[in-house]
Amino acid sequence: MNKILALAACAAAIIASPAAMAADKTITLAVNNMDCAACPSIVKGSLEAVPGVAKVAVSFKDRTATVIYDDAKADVNQLTSATTKAGYPSAPKS
Repeated sequence: MNKILALAACAAAIIASPAAMAADKTITLAVNNMDCAACPSIVKGSLEAVPGVAKVAVSFKDRTATVIYDDAKADVNQLTSATTKAGYPSAPKS
């Protein structure tokens, strides 16, 4: 009986924990205004400053930024807002 109660308590804690529900997501953003070789580093830095961002890869050639982030800590609006505030408006690439 104690094992069943312990398992039930453990399952309840996992279900209630937002961290248990979090998942890494990947999104590619189309980034505007990248006109020189220095632009990707500014875009990358703005995205890396968003809490929950794990990895950023910026392509000057493709004018994109691919971001891996924890969806419990960040969302697409925060990512696009970060690049826009840095002078590089972005939107999810379709």
